[in-house]
Amino acid sequence: MSDKKERCPRLKINSESCPCTYPNCPRHGLCCECIQYHRQRGELPACYFTPEEERTYNRSIEFYVHRHFKK
Repeated sequence: MSDKKERCPRLKINSESCPCTYPNCPRHGLCCECIQYHRQRGELPACYFTPEEERTYNRSIEFYVHRHFKK
């Protein structure tokens, strides 16, 4: 597989705003790969969550709905 820069011309821009804190995430800054990865698992990527929520690493849709819609 090619390196990250070859896979995404916007890698630097995306990485600057990527909220994922998962250590050594191979998809950091690669939004299309991140979305595909989490979608296949029935999850949402880190960018849907607040910083506090993101640090739980719970990417489930149920967690998102509970935190954002069930008040």
